[in-house]
Amino acid sequence: MRAAALVGAVIAACLVVAGTASATPTGKPRVTLIGDSIAASFDYVPSARRYLGRGVDLHSDAAVCRRLVASSCAFQGAQPATALDIIRLRGSALGPVVVVNVGYNDWAALYDVDKVMRALEGAHVRTVVWVTLRETTSNYVKNNAAIRKATRRWQNLVVADWNLYSRGEPWFRPDGLHLTSAGATGLSHLLRPLVLAGLSNP
Repeated sequence: MRAAALVGAVIAACLVVAGTASATPTGKPRVTLIGDSIAASFDYVPSARRYLGRGVDLHSDAAVCRRLVASSCAFQGAQPATALDIIRLRGSALGPVVVVNVGYNDWAALYDVDKVMRALEGAHVRTVVWVTLRETTSNYVKNNAAIRKATRRWQNLVVADWNLYSRGEPWFRPDGLHLTSAGATGLSHLLRPLVLAGLSNP
């Protein structure tokens, strides 16, 4: 009887371990970054991506012309999914921490932070790290204000203040927005401690 119980317990433990391994094949916590062309810098600066992704299962989905909620603009004949589309498609596969770096193609009137936060809540995301925009236009100033105001309504929303962190740095291409290799590295250094803190939240 005791032997049978022991065998049963061993089988149950194996099933739990197998289930965990199936959910996280790498054995690392999943972190998803959803971005537009600014975040796409991680695709051509591997060292910055490696630094941000050290010790985590980092999934980066960045696309030129991506918008937050409104239909994305087209680039070279392709229209990317919105940030909201990606969240609804992937659901709980996003992982416990999501980084949102979207807004440079958005009008302030349609920059609906709450709609995205509700979708992330439905996907069981514990911490959302939202990157502010470089305030090179009044529209970007308004989008940043929407991000900051949303922290009053969403306790799990953490602001990564890229506008402040990057101020005065020579990290940008001539448009003042898109990143050089040094800029991508700078962004990864801003994000990494916030991502790790988010993963430590219960």
